Amino acid sequence: MVDATSSERTALEFGDIVVVGGGCYGAYYVRQLARAAAAHAVRWRRLLVVDRDPRCLVARETPSAMPRHPMPPARIVPSEWGRFFDGWIPLRESIGRDAIVPSPLMPHLFFEYLQRRALLRWPGRTAVRSAPGAEVGTPWERASPDGTTYVSHATWTCPINCIEPDLCPHTRDVRDWTMPASLAVWTELRRSVGESLLGPFTFHCTHRAYGVGMVDKAPIREADARIEAAGEHAPVRAVVATASHCHGALSVLDIGPPVAAPA
Repeated sequence: MVDATSSERTALEFGDIVVVGGGCYGAYYVRQLARAAAAHAVRWRRLLVVDRDPRCLVARETPSAMPRHPMPPARIVPSEWGRFFDGWIPLRESIGRDAIVPSPLMPHLFFEYLQRRALLRWPGRTAVRSAPGAEVGTPWERASPDGTTYVSHATWTCPINCIEPDLCPHTRDVRDWTMPASLAVWTELRRSVGESLLGPFTFHCTHRAYGVGMVDKAPIREADARIEAAGEHAPVRAVVATASHCHGALSVLDIGPPVAAPA
C-alpha cells in the first residue's frame, strides 16, 4: 500500500508541464503523468499538450481511460510547436519549475527557438544552423542535411520507454556514460584546437517519474541570456544540444558579426 502522506512530501512540484504533441507518444506521457499524480509522485499547476490538431489523440481520450488523480486535467493548446514556445519559454516561472516532455521524433525545437530569438534580437545579422564540423566520437553518429548531428552511446535499438537507469538494460552492466559530459568534453577539445565556441548548452532530458522524461525550461532561458550577452558586440558560435544520458541532437548556432551603423 502507498503511504500517501510520505509520498506527498516527496512529490515533484511543477508549475507548467508541457507535452510536445498529442499523438501516440503524447497520450502515453499524459497517462503516465496521471498515474504519477494518482500516486502523489508529481504535482503540477497546468498540464499543457501542444498540438496543431485540437482533436488530437489526447483530446479524444475518454476520462475513463485516465487514472483518477487530484491534479488539473490536461489542456490541449492548438498551436504549432515553435509558435507556442516563442510565447511560453520567455515567461518567468511563477509557481514551481516549468518543464517540457519532448517527443522522441520532434525536430531540434530548442535550437530553433534560440535561433529565432537571435534573429528577432538582431534583425540585420545572420543566425544559421551550422554542422559541428568534427565528429563527437560517440559509438553511433549521423549528420543530417539540415546541419543537426545525432549522436548516441548505443549501437542497438533502445526501447522508447527506457528511463536510462544506472544499470543499462541492454548491456546488463553499469551505464558509465552520459551525453552531456560527452558533449562538454568534445567542446573543450574543439576549443583546444582554436575554435571559439560558446557553451555547450545541453538541455538534458532526464527521467522524472513513471517513465516520463523532461527538460527544464530554466536552462533554455539561461542559454538565451548568455547568447545575448556574448553576441552583443561580437559574432557567436554556440553549441546547442538536446540530450538524454544516451542520445542527443547537436547543432551550432552561428551568429554573424554586428552590423556597422551607417556613417
